[in-house]
Amino acid sequence: MAALSFGISATGSALLTRSTPGRFRPTRISCVAWDPEGLLGPPQTGHIARREFQRRLEKDSDAREAYERQLREEKERLRAVRQSRVAPDTAEGLIEYFLDTEAREIEFEISRLRPRLNKEFFSHLQYELGQLRFAVSKTQDIEDRLIELEALQKVLQEGTEAYDKMQIDLIKAKESLTKILSSKDIKATLLEMVESNELNRSLLTILDENIASAHQGNQKQAADFMEKLRGAVLKYITV
Repeated sequence: MAALSFGISATGSALLTRSTPGRFRPTRISCVAWDPEGLLGPPQTGHIARREFQRRLEKDSDAREAYERQLREEKERLRAVRQSRVAPDTAEGLIEYFLDTEAREIEFEISRLRPRLNKEFFSHLQYELGQLRFAVSKTQDIEDRLIELEALQKVLQEGTEAYDKMQIDLIKAKESLTKILSSKDIKATLLEMVESNELNRSLLTILDENIASAHQGNQKQAADFMEKLRGAVLKYITV
């Protein structure tokens, strides 16, 4: 992990150790595609490919079991890896921690460390950026570091905004699901919710979690019901 240190000389120059060029790769944070667990993998391309994969899982119980087992194993592997990572206590250390985090793990780390990505942290990051931008003697090391920190700042700002929005959306989605499940006329309720713009991707996320839990608990009837409900919600969202 590269360390940053400032030495103020008579000329006011900022000195820092050389960072590893290109070690940080900015990633685009999107609330819709938020996947902090990292289990979805690369999206399948094309509607036909997705439908074919879904049909195979529905018809082939062995394939479905193998797929679910693979998800469980990958989730356990990721859990073990993440538990082994320890975030530093200081703002300086946390900056380096994020710089050394793989791009695909940035979303998870933002969700895990969201309370620490506060005003004080971003103020410290901004202070470092100011020191670099206004350094009297600009070296390549300083330029590289500046690029890294500017990219990191953008990613963390977008990521925390997306995370906060996701939390609000998920709370609303849980309320929407409760409203649907307690309704005596689900279709009429869905139509009312379409008019009031209450159906969204966050509701699909909640349904996916319930479907996965039902499958894991061998609750086939509940899983089938949730899958049908998900199909109805998706239909109204895409209309």
